[in-house]
Amino acid sequence: MCRGVNRLIMEYLMAITVTAAAAGHIKGQLSQRGRGLGIRLGVRTSGCSGMAYVLEFVDEADEGDEVFEDNEVSVFVDPKSLVYLDGTELDFVREGLNEGFKFNNPNVASECGCGESFNVDADADEEALP
Repeated sequence: MCRGVNRLIMEYLMAITVTAAAAGHIKGQLSQRGRGLGIRLGVRTSGCSGMAYVLEFVDEADEGDEVFEDNEVSVFVDPKSLVYLDGTELDFVREGLNEGFKFNNPNVASECGCGESFNVDADADEEALP
């Protein structure tokens, strides 16, 4: 019983949201692809600031994935990445001739000059799963 309560608390407190613009783009890509449950949002060690976002299609959920539903889109996040992504809003923006996903992540402490990588508050680093 306690484990179920802890999971409910975690689901209530942790969240990934998707704007209508991002949801529309994701749905279009999934439709064009012809299959997929949603997208996976994660982080990996990379770049000059330490971490970079990873986006990929999901055909099958991995064990331990947290799944967030917003604007009729499923976002799958592995537990290790979730500590860095909690509270993130995924948006899709067009700026001039460029378009792409924008990550509004409240955990970001700094970003590199090129915008490819980021660093988080030290507290989030300490809470990360091994």
